[in-house]
Amino acid sequence: MIALSPRASGARVKRLTRPLYVYAALEDFVLLYPVYALLFADNGLSVPEISSLFVIGAASGMLLEIPSGAWADAVSRRVLLSVGPLLSAAGFALWFLVPAYWSFALGFVLWNAGASLRSGSMEALVYEELDHLGEAERYVTVMGRVRAIGLVAVAAATAVATPVLAVGGYFALGVASVLTCVLCALAGTALPEHRAAAVQDDEETGRYVAVLRAGLNEVRHNRPVRGALLLVAVVTAVWGGLEEYVPLLAAATGVSEATVPLLVLIVWGGVAIGGLLAGAANRMPVRAFAVVLAVASLVMAAGALTGSPAGLVAVGAGFCVFQLASVIADARLQRRITGPSRATVTSLAGIGMDAGTVVVYGVYAALSPFATHGMIFALFAAPYLCVAAAFLYGSAPPPPASTDSR
Repeated sequence: MIALSPRASGARVKRLTRPLYVYAALEDFVLLYPVYALLFADNGLSVPEISSLFVIGAASGMLLEIPSGAWADAVSRRVLLSVGPLLSAAGFALWFLVPAYWSFALGFVLWNAGASLRSGSMEALVYEELDHLGEAERYVTVMGRVRAIGLVAVAAATAVATPVLAVGGYFALGVASVLTCVLCALAGTALPEHRAAAVQDDEETGRYVAVLRAGLNEVRHNRPVRGALLLVAVVTAVWGGLEEYVPLLAAATGVSEATVPLLVLIVWGGVAIGGLLAGAANRMPVRAFAVVLAVASLVMAAGALTGSPAGLVAVGAGFCVFQLASVIADARLQRRITGPSRATVTSLAGIGMDAGTVVVYGVYAALSPFATHGMIFALFAAPYLCVAAAFLYGSAPPPPASTDSR
């Protein structure tokens, strides 16, 4: 940590946040996002087949999370943040150039390989850069903004996707998505990085093994880290899995295909608001937030069950609070990590999230022949009620309150 005047510190923070926010915007301004489930369906895939693609993507992410996290602790996180979007670009290119089940599956593997390089790397880089400046308390606000910017980018992409799809079809959406990923990779090269060589080893392989072992040991022997990691996984996995099915939920309301992205936009608008409000929500009493989380889960369920376009507003409101909970849980985890393998530990949380999303996909696929999309969404309100009950009755300790008001 270095001591800087407030003015100098603010300038250094901006040197981090400016390229970071550009990166976050470009990372999620992917025009294929709101309609790729429809792309799969239009190419003859059933809901179980589409769910199997989601499982393939999540499984590949799980396999790559720990290796990529340890790699990020052993080498430059900035380099991995630059390479990741290029792998995603390759996956998206496959989708629109060779539309078939095998190419969709390979595209998901490439997309999740890129996501694995970014997962853990970004959180670790941001937290340690802020800590380096003596501004670690800003982490919740900065990452809340990162999430919000990313989701505003998703919303903007959703809005733009509607006319582009009407004019140029999936090919135009795919080309635009690939170009955006390339620009995101360029933005990653502008991120600052000050690394303290906490784990030293003359051999690259030895350093990799050392940071991997350090990360695994911290999770194994540090109970607060394990608890925070589990909370991140549970809170994020459910809505993170459900969001893949939001286009199908929107289509089930009976609107035209061209209107589906606009309904998806409503939901993502709620999620973006959740990111912006994360700093304020982090200062709420834990039991008050538990009540808000419980109410949000019920509102989401009720909105999904209406089967009407207006119900997507309630789904978006529920997702808003779920996003708040995700950012707060992530900040709680980062505060509790004390060892040199921050990206590795964060990637372990990513594995938990991927495992949770696989469960969501599997349950969704199993229920799809017997239940409507709205009914399945309502079912997945239950995990949030359980988390809210755990906070409300004190079985999960509250995260430390942030004093950041900037």
